[in-house]
Amino acid sequence: MDHLFWVALLGIVWIDLLLSGDNAVVIALVSRQLPPSQQKWGIIGGTAAAIGLRVIMSFFAAFFLEIPGLSIAGGIFLLWVAAKLLIGEEDEEAGVKQVMSLGAAISTIAVADASMSLDNVMAIAALSHGQMALMALGVLLSIPLVIAGSAVISMIIGRFPILTWAGAALLGWVAGGIIASDPFISAHLHHYVATVAGMLIVLAVGSFYSGQEADAHAA
Repeated sequence: MDHLFWVALLGIVWIDLLLSGDNAVVIALVSRQLPPSQQKWGIIGGTAAAIGLRVIMSFFAAFFLEIPGLSIAGGIFLLWVAAKLLIGEEDEEAGVKQVMSLGAAISTIAVADASMSLDNVMAIAALSHGQMALMALGVLLSIPLVIAGSAVISMIIGRFPILTWAGAALLGWVAGGIIASDPFISAHLHHYVATVAGMLIVLAVGSFYSGQEADAHAA
């Protein structure tokens, strides 16, 4: 428990918080697909599951980096999550509330968070120097702040629903970057092009579904 331990611990907490902004958006948006009485538990359970998965991923970080196509799969899953959030938003505006189960919300948050967290995982693994107790403690200390951030974002989106589109667009941007980071893709597709493409794909799917809903109501 010397000064190096505390420096590493503070570094892990700080990095985890700095890199968790996008993850907080996922937690907030997905939890809003739950009934109001379960949204708080969706945020808490989703955050705990996501961060627990990060700890496990940190232990196997080097192994994950060697899996071909893993980033592509994670990015595609995140694109699906972002598009699904917009589809759910359009259904709610049309008066057809698509309610997700608590278990489905928590698992969606955990997997989406995992697909976004490789940079987070690698930074934490480097700072902990293989000490699982240090790594777990640093990540666990960040849980209350991640939960608070997710709750604040969820509250803001509740007052300004249009921000769901902004959040989904952000997730599309992140998903494009994740896909572009894969060794199979990075040599053939510029990172910025991939991020813009990811954002536009999500917005296009949401707009298409919105148009389909409008045509159905007009008919």
